[in-house]
Amino acid sequence: MNKQYGCYLIDLDGTIYRGEKTIQSGVDFVNRLNEKKIPYLFLTNNTTRTPEMIVAKLASHGVITDVDHVYTPIMATVSYLLEHNPGTDAIPVYIIGQIGLWKGLLAEDRIVLDNNNPKYVIVGMDTDLTYKKICIATNAIRKGAEFIGTNSDHVLPSGDKLLPGNGSQCAMIAVASDQKPFFIGKPSAVIVNYALKKIKKNIEESLIVGDNYETDIMAGINCRMDSLLTLTGVTTKKQLAEEKIQPTYVLNNLDEWQL
Repeated sequence: MNKQYGCYLIDLDGTIYRGEKTIQSGVDFVNRLNEKKIPYLFLTNNTTRTPEMIVAKLASHGVITDVDHVYTPIMATVSYLLEHNPGTDAIPVYIIGQIGLWKGLLAEDRIVLDNNNPKYVIVGMDTDLTYKKICIATNAIRKGAEFIGTNSDHVLPSGDKLLPGNGSQCAMIAVASDQKPFFIGKPSAVIVNYALKKIKKNIEESLIVGDNYETDIMAGINCRMDSLLTLTGVTTKKQLAEEKIQPTYVLNNLDEWQL
């Protein structure tokens, strides 16, 4: 019998779906949470989609939810920028990313686009990444802009493939700028703490659920939060056996989890 938790932070890619493929055990798990009215947030590192797009994506896999149940590094980045710039009229940023990141950041009136003298360079997943974008980001960071990476995922699950992720993009810019990024998304404690603040829950009563040891499980470890690894995505049993710190729980899939 596992511990009963009052809140769940749930990963998406590799947990609820994998590319266009539905992971039915993940879908059924969320449906059980809804039935029992147990609070949860989808805690994703994906910044390419808006919350509305994520809700639509989930619906296509059989999960009916709303934007209030979605939390992304974009939201955490906005909170971080506002928290660290109190009383400032404008926060100039340079953005590398896709529609989710652009819309999420610029929806906040105080965050403004500045390609010439940004205070922050914010890098999210960009499948249209160009050499010019890298040059602008690198030069700005070398001039003193703070380098923020929305997440450090080296790879992204897509069907049966693993594709380069934002961590790989950030690594290139880090080498060119001689500056390591400050990561907001999992496994950073930053996004977890902001997520818990949103849902008004604490670490002791919460469980983080995901398929990736390096992001989902390490986020739990970094926050001293219990964690559950489902073997439906990135991390395999063989890879897990090599880790010194183990998740609180390891399951083949989420059908095995008791609520």
